[in-house]
Amino acid sequence: MENDLIAAFNQFFELVHADTDELRMQVYLLRYQVYVLETGFETESDCRSGVDENGLPVHWEQDSFDDRSDHYLLRHRRTGVYAATARLILPSVTDIAAPYPIELHCPLEKPVSDPARRGSLGEISRFAVSKVFKRRIGELGTLAGVAEDVEIYFEDDERRVLPHISLGLFAAVMRMVHEHRITHCYAVMEPALLRLLGRFGMVFNRIGSDVDYHGIRVPCITSAEEALPNIRKVAPSVWDLITDRGQLLHPGQ
Repeated sequence: MENDLIAAFNQFFELVHADTDELRMQVYLLRYQVYVLETGFETESDCRSGVDENGLPVHWEQDSFDDRSDHYLLRHRRTGVYAATARLILPSVTDIAAPYPIELHCPLEKPVSDPARRGSLGEISRFAVSKVFKRRIGELGTLAGVAEDVEIYFEDDERRVLPHISLGLFAAVMRMVHEHRITHCYAVMEPALLRLLGRFGMVFNRIGSDVDYHGIRVPCITSAEEALPNIRKVAPSVWDLITDRGQLLHPGQ
């Protein structure tokens, strides 16, 4: 692994906080591209549409959870193209018991029900990587852009070409977790992405049986308190990238 993953990541990509209406629209447009046009996971009829400034039709993917979410984009520096996006669904400010998508679609064995814990609970959601950046065999047709055989990332001639996009999105998630003081995160993960992240020491605990939604998905929960020390032990450079060299941590993490 590269000695300075932050420098390697920053050479190719930058994290963009989608904190304006214009940037959030870029999130929704990219999600339409990935979820509708590239993977067919969603249908056009379930998406929104309008016209752009030139009067041309435009479509975007947006749902009711976006109103209580924070969003990031990953921009490819050389081209300016938005390569990927992810969101963190936050607790509802009006109803602490308001469900998360994982609670609606997965049979959970250990849902978080305590109101105090739900106040700092989020869900990592809507990982989407543009087809343009899914170049390896096996990555097309996936949302996160990770091949089923994760060993291809660890062959001798591949070690310098790390899966920057997936790690970059988790760096974005960590920024949102820090900003909103989230302690625990739900996630419904593609098995290949789960295995890849496991190689970097990221801890995701299964909280229900697999679900079949456009392929097998695994319902999980994680926390910075549990995951980050293990990442630091297994993959220090990944820890540096995700935590911005420890700047996004509380003491002891």
